[in-house]
Amino acid sequence: MLEGNERVCVQGITGKYGKFHTKKMKDYGTNIVCGVSPNKTVSEVHGVKVYSDMQSAVNETGADTTILFVPAKFVLNATMDAINSGIKKIIIISEHVPQLDSLKIIKKMSEINHNHHNDKITIIGPNCPGIMIPDVIKVGIMPESAFKSGDIAIISRSGTLMYEVAKHLSTRSTGVKIAMGLGGDPIIGTNIAEAMDYVIEKNIRKVAIIGEVGGNDEISGIKKALAMNYNGNIQTFFAGRTAPKGKTMGHAGAIIKGFEETIEHKEQVLNEMGIRTIKKIDDLFIRV
Repeated sequence: MLEGNERVCVQGITGKYGKFHTKKMKDYGTNIVCGVSPNKTVSEVHGVKVYSDMQSAVNETGADTTILFVPAKFVLNATMDAINSGIKKIIIISEHVPQLDSLKIIKKMSEINHNHHNDKITIIGPNCPGIMIPDVIKVGIMPESAFKSGDIAIISRSGTLMYEVAKHLSTRSTGVKIAMGLGGDPIIGTNIAEAMDYVIEKNIRKVAIIGEVGGNDEISGIKKALAMNYNGNIQTFFAGRTAPKGKTMGHAGAIIKGFEETIEHKEQVLNEMGIRTIKKIDDLFIRV
């Protein structure tokens, strides 16, 4: 995850979204050291030098983190370029990435991480809003005005819900330590269990986990954290309470396939584990 001193590359920097968010991230204080684009006619975007390939960009700037704004069909190649150039933190904003491509990316990451335990790659996304540490660094597309610095970690599968929760925690609670938008696709690089590893490592004592219908990532992630003796305050909120079974709800991952993937079942299991399940965002970590 982020430490705050990352040297960030923007892949797809010459596109509409790449340009726009490069400026927003730079203005926030993120150290954007380079961009990469196949567009040979643009050599600079908002004062950031543009390279034609990742290896040159990394060799010349020492970039260690990259954020992807490339079209979905180019995400696989762009991610492999980043991995092969030695980048260790990869945030894929792009949506509609073919699932087979996502599987290839995760397979490559798993192979490397299996063989290099001390030199692991972290991939966030695809189809995610990114990560930010308020007042320190933003590698993503979230509206910074919703995030005030504090002591609560947000782990979310949804982008817009993460912003809404951040605004609530920033105005009516104790603020945000880090916000991790993991992505809404069924196949993503970092799951809730791995995000909780960061929370445990950094000794963050409050966590808001924003889940949705379908899957059991929230339960397995919290179970693993509890097995590692995490005893901080975990609160959960699930979106899609009224979702009809078998219907895709906005996210490709948000599909109820059976009772085990309904919000009612998740909440029942979590309550039995001693985890607070919140029905309304306004009730998350309210000041007492």
